[in-house]
Amino acid sequence: MPMYVYEAKEPEQGCAKCAHGFEIAQSINDAKLTACPDCGAPVFRVIQAPGLGRSETDLHYRAKRAGFKCLKKVTKGEYEPIY
Repeated sequence: MPMYVYEAKEPEQGCAKCAHGFEIAQSINDAKLTACPDCGAPVFRVIQAPGLGRSETDLHYRAKRAGFKCLKKVTKGEYEPIY
């Protein structure tokens, strides 16, 4: 389920949760929140870039966990282990 970020429209009127922004898991078919679930202050959805790729460190961690080694090219035909 996607995570969405919401912030208070007027942070000084919101609670600690919505004044600084909060994340909530919602179905893509669910309606946008219009009020903070804790205090009822008006909120809006913050548009963010989707997380489409995996970071390089995540890929190295997954490879190590699976028993593989990650290598970095040093010179032509020469490689050294990253970890």
